[in-house]
Amino acid sequence: MIRRLVPLLALPFLAANALAQGHGMPQPVDRPTGAPENRALVDSLSARLSAEYVFPEVAAAMVKSLKAGRNRYEKITSSIDLANTLTDDLEAISHDKHLRIVYREQEIAERNGEEFSPGDIAAHRKESRIRNHGFEKIERMMGNVGYLEMRSFAEPANGAAETATAAMNFLGNVDALIIDLRRNGGGSPDMVALVTSYLYGAGERVHLNDLYWRSGDRTEQFWTVPSVTGPRLDGKDVYILTSSFTFSAAEEFCYNLKNLERATLVGDTTGGGAHPGALVRLADHFEMFCPTGRAINPISKTNWEGTGVTPDMPCPADDALTLAHVTAIEKLLTRADDPDDRQRLTMALDRVKADAVAPTGDTAPPGGPARIIVRGN
Repeated sequence: MIRRLVPLLALPFLAANALAQGHGMPQPVDRPTGAPENRALVDSLSARLSAEYVFPEVAAAMVKSLKAGRNRYEKITSSIDLANTLTDDLEAISHDKHLRIVYREQEIAERNGEEFSPGDIAAHRKESRIRNHGFEKIERMMGNVGYLEMRSFAEPANGAAETATAAMNFLGNVDALIIDLRRNGGGSPDMVALVTSYLYGAGERVHLNDLYWRSGDRTEQFWTVPSVTGPRLDGKDVYILTSSFTFSAAEEFCYNLKNLERATLVGDTTGGGAHPGALVRLADHFEMFCPTGRAINPISKTNWEGTGVTPDMPCPADDALTLAHVTAIEKLLTRADDPDDRQRLTMALDRVKADAVAPTGDTAPPGGPARIIVRGN
């Protein structure tokens, strides 16, 4: 079971900290390092890449580069600088946004062949619960448009599936749905499948994605689940909000539904990470997030690695909610035959448009643009 958690924990909590280092996260306290430690680290890194990185030929090229740069690495005296230098050099060859060398201030415990220790798993489960398994906000907005903000796709076990069910049931009576993934860094393909299942009818079984794993040369398929609790939203328009931070499993959700023509993507191009993997220990204070698999969409036969997922309606990420909300109401209006429904939707549309340009006091600089706001009911 611990090994099954590897791709699922890849982004949202444990490994997210690894991927976020150097991107605005607090840095650990540096420690000095020298040639012997650096040489051993590069040897360990080379061995793990050769054995585990998803593309063997790319791994060979990275190992060759590491060997050529050995003298340069041995002269580095900062652990943080060493991790950053190795990461930059490997990314220059692999162009893989998941691949990262991480320095840890605290000594990294041996994992006895498992990617995550029991302590790691317990910490993840606690963090997942505290963060409500990624379900950040649910709202019924004006025009009877539902809004769901997800910060991660948690593994469905340990209460997350029940949280997903509660969230989707709350939204069961909306006429359109906006799913906000602008701050979602990834997570579990199983949760992707569960949430997606609410967007299709009870009799539909939809092939969403495949994950190819180098280990065992095997391919794992992901489909919508045959049974969910509560009402489904099949036939309802779905809009997904994206940003450059939208990553990994969150991108899978976007890519799946875009290729299936089931959702409209609104916002910015996503981050471009389609290679799941695991944290592997390299030395007492260094580990690597090593991509060991790759996504393969059953329709496109490829994925979004390096390119990201392009939105159907491009706009700055900060403006995506307003644009999606307005678009959703306008589309509902085109199908509304009842005069009362048309009046209700027209009033909602006017209010959303008015709110979108309303100034918010002194939050905008003098002469600067008004801050986008949306008020629901």
